[in-house]
Amino acid sequence: MWCSTPPVSRGTAPAVPACRQLGRPTGHDKYHVRPLPSPLRRLPPPQKLRLAAIEGDPVEITNAHLPASDRFGFWAGLVSDQLARMRLTSPVASRDFVARASLTQAGPVRVAWFRSPPAHLSRTWAHVRADDPGMYQLMLVTGAPLWIEQRRQDSGLVHGALTMFDLSEPFRGEVPDRGRDTEVIIAQIPHRALPLPVDRARQALAVPMAASGVGGVLADLMTSIRAHGADCDPQGLERLGWMTADLAGAVIARQLDAYRHLPTQTRQDVMRARILSFIDANLADPRLGPAAVAGFHHLSLRAVHALFQQHDGGTVAAVIRRRRLERCREDLTDPRLDALPVAAIGARWGMGQPQGFSRAFRTMFGVAPGAYRRAARTGKQPRTER
Repeated sequence: MWCSTPPVSRGTAPAVPACRQLGRPTGHDKYHVRPLPSPLRRLPPPQKLRLAAIEGDPVEITNAHLPASDRFGFWAGLVSDQLARMRLTSPVASRDFVARASLTQAGPVRVAWFRSPPAHLSRTWAHVRADDPGMYQLMLVTGAPLWIEQRRQDSGLVHGALTMFDLSEPFRGEVPDRGRDTEVIIAQIPHRALPLPVDRARQALAVPMAASGVGGVLADLMTSIRAHGADCDPQGLERLGWMTADLAGAVIARQLDAYRHLPTQTRQDVMRARILSFIDANLADPRLGPAAVAGFHHLSLRAVHALFQQHDGGTVAAVIRRRRLERCREDLTDPRLDALPVAAIGARWGMGQPQGFSRAFRTMFGVAPGAYRRAARTGKQPRTER
């Protein structure tokens, strides 16, 4: 059976050296940053965190090291500084309020991850007049459920789904006290970056949207940016940010039955993202090919080929082959799979014929798969045959 969404762990972002570790500022030791692999660097004060994220540094923060009496006040200030001005209260404010956050700038979109105890948030017109960033907050809720109310629309309790609010208007929200933390990944999307008019997008405020189909592709992308953003170069993050905005526009448009109002380019980009998601989820199935891709997405073979020729300069068959070989290369370097013969590694990712697998691997990487595995075990650079 064909699967519609890929595993989150299979990101395709280009790998570059990990971003620098952030340390604590002298004289104001309030920010504790989780260890990241590289030299220590001072963490900017609160007003500079936004700039640090824009410059590409992953910012990860917790209040766990502070005295219990200081934790909530610190966190309320952080939320107002990094999201937008708002009032934050909590039934556990005077108790053990331990929270964590991470911030990653991906082009026009900022991806924030928050894990925190029960709380109530409210933003008034006074807050908006003092600070209007012109942004939507699209949330993927994975921890304790929460609700949002905006424009007289109430989301109800949201869990395992997407919902959105607009920082240019008042709202209320709450994580009810159910004995556990909530966890959300937020895509902060400027009004100008979403491929829908503001008046139309606002019809979807405080409405739960399924994290399946295109919504599942969007949820996986937000999760991957949060997990792997530190390994991406600025150009890669820029592309991922615009892709996030396009997918968000598609999810909202489908919710409003307004897909036809999206720009043609956005619709094409979303369809390509859906197809790549389908391909990644089904690489192990030897039946996967251009006809299966076209049939699952109700497109003609000509339309599928034209889409990939326009964006990738090649065929969908070439994309499938390349992604299969990339997965095979990963498995060949995994010592846990040493007992598997090379041919079984190929078959594991849909490369059925051993001779064909070896030939395709050598053509793509310049070395036979067996030689590549041996070089990975010894730590030596494999000798290419090109």
